[in-house]
Amino acid sequence: MTKKILILPGDGIGPEIVAEAVKVLEYLRKNNSLGIEMEHGLVGGAAYDAAGHPLPEETLDLAREADAVLLGAVGGPKWEPLDIAVRPERGLLGLRAELALFANLRPALLFPQLASASTLRPEVVAGLDIMIVRELTGGIYFGQPRGIRKLPDGEREGFNTLVYKESEITRIGRVAFDIALKRNKKVCSVDKANVLECTELWREVMTGIGADYPEVDLSHMYVDNAAMQLVRAPKQFDVMVTTNMFGDILSDCAAMLTGSIGMLPSASLDADSKGMYEPIHGSAPDIAGRGSANPLATILSVAMMLRYSLDAPASADLIEKAVDKVLDDGLRTADIHTEGTRRVGTAEMGDAVVAALS
Repeated sequence: MTKKILILPGDGIGPEIVAEAVKVLEYLRKNNSLGIEMEHGLVGGAAYDAAGHPLPEETLDLAREADAVLLGAVGGPKWEPLDIAVRPERGLLGLRAELALFANLRPALLFPQLASASTLRPEVVAGLDIMIVRELTGGIYFGQPRGIRKLPDGEREGFNTLVYKESEITRIGRVAFDIALKRNKKVCSVDKANVLECTELWREVMTGIGADYPEVDLSHMYVDNAAMQLVRAPKQFDVMVTTNMFGDILSDCAAMLTGSIGMLPSASLDADSKGMYEPIHGSAPDIAGRGSANPLATILSVAMMLRYSLDAPASADLIEKAVDKVLDDGLRTADIHTEGTRRVGTAEMGDAVVAALS
């Protein structure tokens, strides 16, 4: 059966990196009998410019009908003066909420060829393989009430609400434990239970879930310590599960352990494994249009899409092996370039991955 993929290039370097991922999909469709069809839509700043909203109804309808969504990146200085309700990022948050994409999977995997590109010593990061499971549709990013108000004395006050229901914690917790069963059977739940009642509940619920998975070793860690431990001894972690905001921060921290944020894909899944796939980096407007961005995170996001949503694990394996080969061949974009390797641009890297597939 043919599966539908919605392509949302977005803003900044989004169109450049997504174009290379589409090359990979087209190759697999034509040469490996991958049963897919692709539609394109607008999201973020590009959608605001064209339709006056970062998530037009047309795009949302296409996303609902698709089996998976491939997203580039959203945002940039051009749209920062806009009201927060129509900034590009609201399009991304809207997709997550409307599609009920509650589970964000962010692997932090160090390709052995890039050990020297990490800012940490090779012996600290060699063999790194962490899966960060981030709750994506709750927490302080979505909690109500929120806003900016004026106090009686005339001073302004900003406020946001951190809130999690027990059912939301349970649902993301079980995703993390199920993933751990297929890995090294360790879960570290990250919270701030010593000062935040919301995450005190988080810890209680995670402990209860742990009792249902006796073969999985559960530990708890405060988020400030977790950030320190990621830099001090990252290989102690297998699966980390945490809240929306903490996961946002920790996954970017973990990304730099791998040599570049330009190498890391992500998946955002609903309860039925329909997902949105995107690189974890942003729109990088400072390098947009230069043809220098790293497309590998986006291409690896396609591999995650094939594995988690489209039931095509063999094609996913092909992509990951192709990426491994181009790194073996010494090809590097600017973000991962080191002495003794060959620096290439966005399109050349994408072409090399396609060539490696064949």
